[in-house]
Amino acid sequence: MDLITSLPSNPKTHHYFNLHRSFHRPGSPVFGIRPIPQSSKVLHFVHYNSKQSEPNKCLSRTKLFTHFLSNSYRTVRSITTDAALAESTEPEPDPEAEPEEHIRILLSDVIVKRPRHVFKGRKWSLSDMATTSVVVGMHVLSLFAPFHFNWGAFWVAVTLYVVTGLFGITLSYHRNLSHRSFKLPKWLEYLFAYCGVQTLQGSPIDWVSTHRYHHQFCDSEKDPHSPIEGFWFSHMSWLFDTSTVSERCGGLDNVGDLEKQPFYKFLKSTYIAHPIALAVILYAMGGFPFLVWGMGVRTIWVYHITWLVNSACHVWGKQAWNTGDLSRNNWWVALLAFGEGWHNNHHAFEYSARHGLDWWQLDMTWYVVRFLQAVGLATDVKVPTEVQKQRMALN
Repeated sequence: MDLITSLPSNPKTHHYFNLHRSFHRPGSPVFGIRPIPQSSKVLHFVHYNSKQSEPNKCLSRTKLFTHFLSNSYRTVRSITTDAALAESTEPEPDPEAEPEEHIRILLSDVIVKRPRHVFKGRKWSLSDMATTSVVVGMHVLSLFAPFHFNWGAFWVAVTLYVVTGLFGITLSYHRNLSHRSFKLPKWLEYLFAYCGVQTLQGSPIDWVSTHRYHHQFCDSEKDPHSPIEGFWFSHMSWLFDTSTVSERCGGLDNVGDLEKQPFYKFLKSTYIAHPIALAVILYAMGGFPFLVWGMGVRTIWVYHITWLVNSACHVWGKQAWNTGDLSRNNWWVALLAFGEGWHNNHHAFEYSARHGLDWWQLDMTWYVVRFLQAVGLATDVKVPTEVQKQRMALN
């Protein structure tokens, strides 16, 4: 989710070779092979897979060539690996250095490996300050809610929560635009996308780009918002460094399907004007209470529910599928976020329009999609097959 701005190459498996090469030094033999001590580390092969949930974890580290025969009867070109020289090039460990400590997130097995602090130690851009102003402004506005309550304003907030949260974010931005889980007539696709604009979470182009990068680099160093950099970073503070996505992942080159449509380009260029127009309409309808509840309370409610999918659903819950990341199924987030909390299901089958795969997993967004399919408005609705489920099952 990106408020003001956000910006594929597929992750690839890389092979790194840590080789200690020797060279001739005066006084050392040029020909022949010398014995190498048993304790010497001569050659290490490290395999690294950037798609894994712990990208810095070496999958294999094999020590090769621990001993050579000292008797050689032939004169050969030297391929000597000088263990002493190799060890001398490696930095000596500092015995007084404090061991690196990792923080475990409360009530979870997730460890914060690279704590990220965005509020200090960096230069803030205009986009950073604009995004922060919007988020803080909505929270401040909602503080007036207890003093300006009436039932009309309350139901306006509830209605807009459903319209913008369900139709706008979970159905349109997420399942329809980000993952193309189903198709809609263009007039209906655009209507639902416009509902998403009213959440103050960014234009469709920006939101979808960030989310696609999240799936491409999930819980790796390139993930725009992973709890391995801290719970609050994954929840909301990543938003305040608007250059994060472009620096880690690249530009908006993963949303060509949206950028070629004039409607989405128009929403991107005029994005902030549409929530302002809604705020004016609410004030005209019901004065300050409608503004407080319809914009302030409703906006921060949808904010935090959306953000919980990025944070809580990668920290607390259960994993039913072998996704290789930290995604979890979290029932209470699913209740609040119209079914988005079945997040491990979603990461296992990104293309699926249905996230609550079991009958008891409540998924309000899926029920809406099924209704649209029943009346002929939603087509090409994708769900995983039993064979696909068996391939992804943990056991």
